[in-house]
Amino acid sequence: MITSSAEQPAQPPAGPRRRARTAAVALAVALAALATAAPAQAGATRPAPHAHQALPALTPRAETPPLYDDEAGGNADADDPAIWRNAADPGRSLVVATAKEGGLRVYDLDARQVQSVAAPSGPAPGDAPGRFNNVDLVQGLALPSGPADLAVTSDRGNDRLRFYRIDGSAKARRANAPLTDVTDPAAPPVFSASQQEINDQRTAYGLATWTDRTTKRSYALVSRRETTRVALLELLPAANGTVGYRKVRTLDLPSAFRLPNGRTWTPCGEPGELPQVEGMVVDPADGTLYAGQEDVGIWRLRADLTSKPELIDRVREYGVPGTYDEGTEECVPGADPGYGGSRLTADVEGLALITEADGDGYLLASSQGDNTFAAYDREKSDDNEYEGGFRVTAASATLDGSEECDGAAALNAPLGPQYPRGLLVVQDGDDTPQAGGREATGFKFVDLGRVLDALDD
Repeated sequence: MITSSAEQPAQPPAGPRRRARTAAVALAVALAALATAAPAQAGATRPAPHAHQALPALTPRAETPPLYDDEAGGNADADDPAIWRNAADPGRSLVVATAKEGGLRVYDLDARQVQSVAAPSGPAPGDAPGRFNNVDLVQGLALPSGPADLAVTSDRGNDRLRFYRIDGSAKARRANAPLTDVTDPAAPPVFSASQQEINDQRTAYGLATWTDRTTKRSYALVSRRETTRVALLELLPAANGTVGYRKVRTLDLPSAFRLPNGRTWTPCGEPGELPQVEGMVVDPADGTLYAGQEDVGIWRLRADLTSKPELIDRVREYGVPGTYDEGTEECVPGADPGYGGSRLTADVEGLALITEADGDGYLLASSQGDNTFAAYDREKSDDNEYEGGFRVTAASATLDGSEECDGAAALNAPLGPQYPRGLLVVQDGDDTPQAGGREATGFKFVDLGRVLDALDD
């Protein structure tokens, strides 16, 4: 069932999500084994196992310094990037990226760190600390000092949005401080009704921004962790130069699905958890929201949350029953009925949009379970037809590719001599080589021109 409403009471909290990130990979491997053991039912779209290996392999041009999610590394875990273009000097554009409890990182086009912004602490000892999950940009928001570009991030730890004004001036570069916090201190929790509910971490998770071309008002779309809920928030500049927000409405995507065999399927997960949304992006031309429900597929709907969502593609695991194992904290899959898609392996993660002046372009989706990226036609008239895919693989022994990708961002505009045809930034959830056996994450910078050439072939 899909429900939409104005601001609603928050749902009761559940325990923190504990499912290992490797669960999706394990399920994909099991599905491949099932696909070779028995044929799918009639009408199935299951591809041959490992068919993704035929996809083009692209190599990154640069990578950020590794981030370590341990005490010595500041509990920093790379997640989601956004690309800010310096219109006055495109070669000095910036990448703003989340590092969860490590806050924000700002990089130049050589992938060198320019600035580190700490996540705020919890309001009291023992409360959940700040944890920046996703980031997106708003251009030209009207502040009292004049139009400003902002980086907006979902603070999953405190269940709030935070806002940072972007300054690309020479003065800011000399100070290594392009970001300035302009968050309204009175900004309320997005979903939670109490600090205890915030501490349970069923909080603000995925994020996408949108400016309505008709009204010129700017919004953020925010998903709620471990639920199917998405909220529309209007951004509100204040007279003192800070930015807050108000909730306009919410929408709940389905958590159960009727299959062609008449059965009802619910994606397997820890008891009490619903299939959550994280990766989201809005097409600025017509206000279309694309939302990735991690264990289900990609939804298309109006960014104002007033239309019926359409599922434009499904993950391979769609319809596969599963049993949650408390011991391993993973799902054990049953027999595959063959109702899944053929391009995405759960989880569906980072979504990015490649826009072109003539209205063409691509929707990119990170297929985390098999370390690939799928590309769909941006045009809804073609029903967002699948156009191909690619992998990001190692360029050398010291510059690896992207695995278990959480987030991605693309900008189809000249960015100086390094990226004359634009830039794609993808998260790497398994950065190598690893120093001293420490697990690391980071971001890879890929020439967008090579991506477009691969998709156009």
